[in-house]
Amino acid sequence: MGVRSRAQSPDDARTLERPSGPPSRRTALGELGAGLDAVRLLGAAPRLASAPRGDGHLVVDIPGWRAPELSGAPLRAYLRRLGYDARGWGFGTNTGDPRRDVERLSERLLRLVDAAGSPASLVGWSLGGVVAREVARRHPEAVRRVITYGTPVSGGAAHTTVARFFGPGSDDADRVTRRLDARSPIQVPLTVMFSRRDGIVSWQACIDHASPSAEHVEVFSTHLGMGVDPDVWSVVAGRLAQGRD
Repeated sequence: MGVRSRAQSPDDARTLERPSGPPSRRTALGELGAGLDAVRLLGAAPRLASAPRGDGHLVVDIPGWRAPELSGAPLRAYLRRLGYDARGWGFGTNTGDPRRDVERLSERLLRLVDAAGSPASLVGWSLGGVVAREVARRHPEAVRRVITYGTPVSGGAAHTTVARFFGPGSDDADRVTRRLDARSPIQVPLTVMFSRRDGIVSWQACIDHASPSAEHVEVFSTHLGMGVDPDVWSVVAGRLAQGRD
């Protein structure tokens, strides 16, 4: 019930199997129980309250595909209680145009970082994590670290249960990402959370085989429940407290 964390770090995530398609129908049906992940917050309250205090630096939270900015409000509220300047990305619902969103978030982030006088951390759920990764790739000097959960980093839309909604450009975007990973891998500290219970994005597609600084953490949440999973919150709080290595 959340009293103890179930998160764990695999010895070497890069040796895990590659994605071969979307999650199974059985796994996808498990998303119907996503609300139970929030229930675990009650049992986890003591350990979440004992997380390291924040240093006040800026944390930008980016929602997943078709998710409103409000979806990240509980996590942002928790991070603010810890002492971070946690904010939404500022563009409302993520409508699923990562190329546009990378451009506009880059512009906003540079303004915020210039005003703050120090780099920001980026936290992204699902497609929001894709945006966070690409912003960090473009502007490593402005990004302290990136934390993603349920984010596909390989295989594109072919390894999601909602592939038909992504449009014909999704495979092109994936090819561009692979070229960028080979030519210009992400250099900032990167924490990648994935779950074998993820019924929206194949967990294998979340494994980062290219970024030299990627750390992988396995959680046991549904995809839709990750934003209110106490283990996800605990990992986010712990990694934000580590600073920029």
